[in-house]
Amino acid sequence: MCPTRRPLGDERISVITYVLPTRDRADRLLATLTSLGDLGPHGQVGGAEVIVVDNASRTAPVIPPKLASGVPVRMIRLATNEGAAARNEGVKASDPSSDWIVMLDDDSHPVDTRFLTALHNRGPDVGAVMADIRLPRLGTREVGGLPEVFIGCGVAIRRGAFLELGGYDSAFNYYVEEYDLAARLLLAGYRVEFDPVFRIDHAKDVANRDMDLILERLVRNNGWVVQRYAPETQRRSELREVRSRYRSIAVKERAMAGFGRGLVELRRTIRDQRRTPLSDRLYERFTGKAHAVEALHAEHRNCPFHTAAIVEAGKNAWVVREALSELAVREVDATDDPEMLVIGTMSPGPMIDAAERWAARTDRWRLAAPWRTVNELMRRPLRPWVA
Repeated sequence: MCPTRRPLGDERISVITYVLPTRDRADRLLATLTSLGDLGPHGQVGGAEVIVVDNASRTAPVIPPKLASGVPVRMIRLATNEGAAARNEGVKASDPSSDWIVMLDDDSHPVDTRFLTALHNRGPDVGAVMADIRLPRLGTREVGGLPEVFIGCGVAIRRGAFLELGGYDSAFNYYVEEYDLAARLLLAGYRVEFDPVFRIDHAKDVANRDMDLILERLVRNNGWVVQRYAPETQRRSELREVRSRYRSIAVKERAMAGFGRGLVELRRTIRDQRRTPLSDRLYERFTGKAHAVEALHAEHRNCPFHTAAIVEAGKNAWVVREALSELAVREVDATDDPEMLVIGTMSPGPMIDAAERWAARTDRWRLAAPWRTVNELMRRPLRPWVA
């Protein structure tokens, strides 16, 4: 059941709990704790706490009992590496008066505390608020997620909703576990929102990643999500889309061995996944199609267009094509002088990055994003984010 919204006159909200898992990255963890300390004591709310969940590090990290700001820090040590599900233990141990759990990685942190007031203003049907996650080393935003699917290194989730739904499914370990939890939030009647005021820096290390393991997990875990939540009319086509998408990525990353292992594991386990399919309408929200339809139909009503070129196609580009098809808009190449350029990804970070790049290059064309939130940002206008 959705929580009761606090009276608007109540200017204080409850304790904010930061939960971050870690494993064998003591220096990176301490840098993140220092950055959290720089945010101050969170006096504008009821205070804050930090819970570090150690995923069976070979050597236990040494952490301070308090941040420089006075915010208390606790650590929970796990006997085994639970992956993303380690967050569950942090939430269970959190202050019961905490309304919101801010999920971080051991290398991500908010750049300021303006988001705290934004959380206070959320309606009771909002189960999670996802952040604008920046990768300072790369000068881009985090890849992944969808308009109602958050990324685990930068999201605030209602504590009550998280506990009600059982948190992250440990079977996923890492990768795609957020999609599973987001689907369950939608089934429970919650919404997931994006707030550009909620800004996260993610010091992501892209070196030394095991791409075979990553592709193995991506294929299996995405297949599980489709098997669990796709309407029956779309389940098989979506499974084909998963195989096609990650085969292409595996070829590019030279990780076909991992891709193959993931397919084998998916075939072995797919019948074990309990079917709780989303309704057609909820699934359109989950895939981003509902957001693409809303945004592109609004652009078409404002100023009709008959041809469009999709630029920077990426995550769930197929829903962008379906939204244009419903408008009877003909897709053409960008060299064919289209009336509209449409960003072709439903992943929020890449969509915003693409909008920033193309906004300065569209003297001859109009530009639209397949998500109302980004179109609104484009009209401000968009500027590169400097923290």
